[in-house]
Amino acid sequence: MVIYGVALLAGCYMAGNVIGDILGALLGVKANIGGVGFAMLFLIIISAWAQQKGIMKAPEEQGIKWWSAMYIPVVVAMSSIQNVAAALSGGVVAILGGLLAVAIGFLMIPVLSGKKQKETVAEDSLAHSK
Repeated sequence: MVIYGVALLAGCYMAGNVIGDILGALLGVKANIGGVGFAMLFLIIISAWAQQKGIMKAPEEQGIKWWSAMYIPVVVAMSSIQNVAAALSGGVVAILGGLLAVAIGFLMIPVLSGKKQKETVAEDSLAHSK
C-alpha cells in the first residue's frame, strides 16, 4: 500500500522545496536550505492532523509510514550531492558548523535517553520491592 499517501508526500515535498528555495534566497545562498526537512515536517503534521480527524484510512497510513521510514535514506542521498570540497575550501564556518552539529548531537544523547532510562530503573526497583 505504498502508493497510498504519495499525493500527500508529493504536495509536502513541493511545499518544502519552495520554502527551502525562498529561505536560501533570503539568506543570499544559491541553494535550497532545508527543503526536505520542511517537507517531512509538513508530512508529519498533516498526517497526524488527518489521523486525529479520522480522514486518513489504514492504507494511506501504511503508505505514509513507509515513506516516513524512507526519510533517512532520502536525506543521505540528497546530502551526497552537496559539494563537500567547496564547503571545506569555503572557510572555517562550514567546518565549525559541522563540528557544532555533531557535538550537540552527542550532548543530546544522554538528555534524550536519560528520562526513559530513569523510568525503567524506577519500575525495576518497584518490581523487586514487592
